Amino acid sequence: MGFYSRNILPYLLDWAMSDEHLAQYRKQVLANVQGDVLEIGFGTGLNLSYYPEHIEKLVAIDANPGVNRLAQQRIHQANVTVDYRVLNGEQLPMADASFDSVVSTWTLCSIANVEQALREIHRVLKPGGRFFFIEHGLSKDPGIQTWQNRLTPLQKVIGDGCHLNRNIRDLIAQQFDTVTIDEFYGEGLPKVAGYLYQGVATKAA
Repeated sequence: MGFYSRNILPYLLDWAMSDEHLAQYRKQVLANVQGDVLEIGFGTGLNLSYYPEHIEKLVAIDANPGVNRLAQQRIHQANVTVDYRVLNGEQLPMADASFDSVVSTWTLCSIANVEQALREIHRVLKPGGRFFFIEHGLSKDPGIQTWQNRLTPLQKVIGDGCHLNRNIRDLIAQQFDTVTIDEFYGEGLPKVAGYLYQGVATKAA
């Protein structure tokens, strides 16, 4: 991981992802989270203030050690206890069936082996556990798709592996039998990067 990813990108992400419209989506995604919780792609901790009050502890992971400085500032101010670890979502050390809820917000776009990461999410969920997510990805509009495909190679460089053109619905459906997803263009976002997938996937009981 280079200088840009560790020292510059975390501040760019924190600024870009602090948008007020994105905050509303965070609230919606986190509203029904419960039990033992794992957050994949914790980033700078922007989700912390939106967790329900009954959540007392959170296990949070991120593969980029550069976000730690900003994340710790929010962790110290949070009402929830955070067990923060620098880990890759593709290889989780947690035991099978450890969590009631797993959360991912704008993270699946940048995991290199996203299929493996989703297998890991499914593995660590308890039977009946739920995966709560909001992600950006492949639009249904062929014209937007063309630009997403064209720009993804550049986006991967400036966004630390971020893909604009992943079909999040199909990726999640490969691992979960029960998936509820809303697809829409995010308010105030450019269409090429703002086609959003918001939903919940449930592990069979």
